[in-house]
Amino acid sequence: MNKQLEKMKQNQEYERRKRIAEEKHKEWVQKKREKERRERKQKLRKEMVEKVTRELEKMQLQEKADIKYKEWLKKKRAEEAEKKKKVKEKEKEREAELQEKRTRSEKIFKEWLQNSRNKPQPALIGYGFPHGKSTGLYA
Repeated sequence: MNKQLEKMKQNQEYERRKRIAEEKHKEWVQKKREKERRERKQKLRKEMVEKVTRELEKMQLQEKADIKYKEWLKKKRAEEAEKKKKVKEKEKEREAELQEKRTRSEKIFKEWLQNSRNKPQPALIGYGFPHGKSTGLYA
């Protein structure tokens, strides 16, 4: 009977230890799963933060690029406007020079015309042209 009682105690002890081991195993598995779940969440959060950071950097770079492009475009347009202005100025200068030349030429022509009216005509003396008129053929 003592043996049976001892065997029963051993079985009970074995069962108790087995139950404790199973409970500890369940706790360990549950803790492990919880830890893995937290790590996954943390990793996911980290990835999201990195993704948002990358997107933000990308947007900032795009904004900088847009600003630089706008500055470049503004500068280019200013250069084009300056170039057109210079071309117009040169054209005006050339036109003014031509107008001045025309005016000077007309003045000189008018002076010549006025002086030529006042000058006496030279007498045309030549063979066959007495008094500037043809008299006919000489045979």
